Amino acid sequence: MRKVTVLGSTGSIGVSTLKVIESNPEEYKVFGLAAGRNIDLFTEQIERFRPAVVAISDEELANTLRDRLKMNPCPEVYFGPEGLIDLASLDEADIVLSAITGAAGLAPTHGAIQAGKDVALANKETLVMAGPIIMDLSKKKGVSILPVDSEHSAIQQSMQGHAREDLKRIILTASGGPFKDLPIEEMEFLTPAAALKHPNWDMGRKITIDSSTLMNKGLEIIEAKWLFDLRTDQIGVVIHPESIIHSMVEYMDGSIIAQLGVPDMATPISYALSYPRHLKTDLPPLEIETIGTLNFSKPDMKKFRCLALALDAIEVDGSMPAVLNGANEIAVEAFLNEEIGFLQIPVLIERVMQAHDPVPVEDIEAVMEADRWARETAKKELIPMRS
Repeated sequence: MRKVTVLGSTGSIGVSTLKVIESNPEEYKVFGLAAGRNIDLFTEQIERFRPAVVAISDEELANTLRDRLKMNPCPEVYFGPEGLIDLASLDEADIVLSAITGAAGLAPTHGAIQAGKDVALANKETLVMAGPIIMDLSKKKGVSILPVDSEHSAIQQSMQGHAREDLKRIILTASGGPFKDLPIEEMEFLTPAAALKHPNWDMGRKITIDSSTLMNKGLEIIEAKWLFDLRTDQIGVVIHPESIIHSMVEYMDGSIIAQLGVPDMATPISYALSYPRHLKTDLPPLEIETIGTLNFSKPDMKKFRCLALALDAIEVDGSMPAVLNGANEIAVEAFLNEEIGFLQIPVLIERVMQAHDPVPVEDIEAVMEADRWARETAKKELIPMRS
């Protein structure tokens, strides 16, 4: 039985992870849980799964949580960024599932790897911001980084049993989000409510907006580069609105191996936790005979400029991907708060990137400094854009 720590347990990936664990009680046991500010759901999860240790965002919420919990024994409660790192680093866990949204997931994920833990990685920002640092550390520590993104899980599955040197390229699929067929002139006045209506996936707010701008796919390109040790010219993207093929691998002889499945995160979560096995889930089967037609097209790089900006960032490399990510997080937050329009998201990101003088990043501190600079600069750039 594997002991699992879930970072970000109240988010969409965390909730799905706990469902997977609950469906396989003979395989997994929850050791630790960490959450942000959703204390009501977090309390329910703690009472249901009885972890030994938990962590929450700040001391006030930690005290409230201690008062609420009536269990015996009561879990140890950590709080704050340091508490999150401490939880991720505890010896007792066999695997840490990192599902905290955004740059906040980097430090605890790094801490888990430093402590010698296998990591099921749903926080793509970890590799976007600090890919070479994280992958070098995982090799040094002899631990596995197991992707939870459906696309990277599909790539991993499609590589099994094939010689690595025979790989020609990978092809990441993208649903295209809710606006793939909308003319760009009609995108100026899009609302957050419209952007949050993803046609296929049930995800958190930030990642749903990233999907609508195709920034999510740009971040996945950067993540795939480091995760699978690829050149950027070995990574392609196609729009596949049905979200049935989750990604593909093309080999030197022209063969393309694809992974198909219903669009539900339970599949990649389960595979990351059980790798290399495919354990039973509660998902309905993919009835392929009823699907009909599968469609594919090239992404419109002019219409979805965030994807082009991500490619620019990885071409520059160094601190630029961290700056891209930090600026994007501020831009998405501003859009959700209705401070800027949909088409201003890439405008803000590009302004921050153009203002940045990229430097090499050799440690987490340098990465976090680039992230801090990007956020501060993005907030300054926001002031004239709001008016």
